[in-house]
Amino acid sequence: MILSGVCQRAATLNQNGRKYSLGILQREVKNYQKVIKENRATGELDHPDSSVVSLEKVSHMVVSLWMEGNDVYGKIKVLDTPAGLTLRALIDGGVQVGISSRGLGSVYQRNGETIVDDDFQLICFDMVSEPSTPGAFMMREHKEPLSENKDDKLSRLFNDILED
Repeated sequence: MILSGVCQRAATLNQNGRKYSLGILQREVKNYQKVIKENRATGELDHPDSSVVSLEKVSHMVVSLWMEGNDVYGKIKVLDTPAGLTLRALIDGGVQVGISSRGLGSVYQRNGETIVDDDFQLICFDMVSEPSTPGAFMMREHKEPLSENKDDKLSRLFNDILED
């Protein structure tokens, strides 16, 4: 199962009252490419307080991450782990799931807003019920069939003959 959608937004006040600059998110998306390439970009179901991803709680793996304007988009693969099977069941059951970044860094106040400072380091993306980024809900990607069903081919061929 593959999910995709907006994972994070720059210059947007999130539900935690924080704003990330475009430069910080661009840098962290670039840095995260190595983790993705090494197949280590895993995340958990729910959002723990820990700065370490617990392998026994992993539900998914980020397979691509990119920027479009101020938005960070991602594609994740749901894994066949216990937490991944729970995530899959939720999605199959019609539950809308969100995604939220987990990271380390400091914040500062500017004009009454909490700004994420330049020392921010992205750790992972977790699947959550309430994402802090507005609209960060993941959608299931549906794959096209690789080949037509033989019955469909025969039916179309038969209809073509009848039309002639």
